[in-house]
Amino acid sequence: MIVYGDGAFELGPETGVRGPHRLTAIARRYLGPPTGYGFMDGGTAIDVDIDASLPAEGYRLRVDGDGVQVRSGDEAGAVYAVQTLLQLLPPDIHRRAPLAGRRWSVPFVTVQDAPRFSWRGSHLDVSRHVMPKDFLFRFVDLLALHKLNVFHLHLTDDQGWRFESLRYPRLTEVASSRRETQGDGTPHGGFYRQDDLRELVAYAATRAITIVPEIDMPGHMQAAIAAYPNLGNDFARPIDVATTFGIKKHVLNIEEGTLRFCEDILEEVTDVFPGTAVHIGGDECPTTQWEASARVRVRMRELGIDEIHQVQRWITGRLVRFLAERGRRLVGWDEIIDAGPVPGALVMSWRGVRPGVRAARMGQDVIMAPDVPTYFNYASADSPNEPLLLRRCNTLDMVAAYEPIPPGLDNEARAHVIGTQCQLWTEHMPTVREVEYMAFPRISAFAEAAWTEAGQRDSADLLRRVDAHLARLDVLGVGYRPPAGPAPWQRRPGGRRSGRRTFRLPSVGDSA
Repeated sequence: MIVYGDGAFELGPETGVRGPHRLTAIARRYLGPPTGYGFMDGGTAIDVDIDASLPAEGYRLRVDGDGVQVRSGDEAGAVYAVQTLLQLLPPDIHRRAPLAGRRWSVPFVTVQDAPRFSWRGSHLDVSRHVMPKDFLFRFVDLLALHKLNVFHLHLTDDQGWRFESLRYPRLTEVASSRRETQGDGTPHGGFYRQDDLRELVAYAATRAITIVPEIDMPGHMQAAIAAYPNLGNDFARPIDVATTFGIKKHVLNIEEGTLRFCEDILEEVTDVFPGTAVHIGGDECPTTQWEASARVRVRMRELGIDEIHQVQRWITGRLVRFLAERGRRLVGWDEIIDAGPVPGALVMSWRGVRPGVRAARMGQDVIMAPDVPTYFNYASADSPNEPLLLRRCNTLDMVAAYEPIPPGLDNEARAHVIGTQCQLWTEHMPTVREVEYMAFPRISAFAEAAWTEAGQRDSADLLRRVDAHLARLDVLGVGYRPPAGPAPWQRRPGGRRSGRRTFRLPSVGDSA
């Protein structure tokens, strides 16, 4: 609900803040740098406090002649209230340095708001191409701007391992680097130290964002098997970290030692990432090596597993229990329920909406992340001028019209759809510039679907507001794709896409 009044309140050097320190700190964090004002304690112009009658992440913002009043259900709600306050101010409010002598007028308004879903996420793959550490912090800020509250960080895959393991050093010595990418002859590597990731987690927490780490298993493990061949199914044939993209046949074996490896890694991960959710991937796990392995068949008999397609479900169930004992919840891509329900697991539906519908009807909680329209590595238009035309396109219009809850679910099943998420896979995004170009402004449109009830949304109105929102992205220096068409720097003469990468990732050494 938003109701405008007549008049405006002016923020100036004399403006102060009043309320609990943890809440006044939020106002200072966002308003201090661009205004240059101190926002000293004890003033009455900005009054922030908790109101237990408001829902989690909900808030009420009122601006009138007496100043700005914020009431929120929790600290997250206060963050969102201040983000709304910023949206009521000119785009220059997003500058990091103050504009000398500038005063800021906020229109009189009353806003009462709360999010539709508790999980409003964006995924970023740093395994295929490492992103510099400072960009991860910038990405957090951009998610916070859009009131998204989950940053799903895809840390490992066949092409690289980016999480520093203190127990298994070869994961960073060997698995974090590949000799080339798709035949380009250029080595690529890097990883994030645990202390770097802890710093990112703490930074995100102050912006009401939880980092959800993903360690993909039992498939997408070629990099780990290259470092520790005993994890694989063919010890006699050493393999390298994958240098090409696509589904790889190399998967973990099901020996007890390999399962302990998985648990050891997850224990390190939970030590770094305090959030409740831990993603174990679980997608695209071929059974070819298991089918060909006599040892796997022996192990299946020992474990009482009757059929190959039940192996992954058994692994997932064990990891569900392991994480639950540590107060954590396993999240997996929708393949984890192909062989049947996995009690306690949170299912992320990416192969369209049908797996999510099936999971919800099973009674499993679901995050809707269908590749159409939430995969932002798909092109923004069906045009040869698009830089990264991958099989399909997800236009800005499609994202604006996206409805996360599929039709046909009864109320009980609908209650199991607890969130939605957009995805950025970086096989063809080697640089920050390309990530931003593919992500924005589609994330801006996606954020509305994640926050606002379907009956309160108008996609045409949203597209108009996204167009106005671009001025804020300009101030922030975001290299978004113009809605009218691809940026000139992506074009070649004749309108054909380049088959070569134009931009290289900044050097990150071995510490990102």
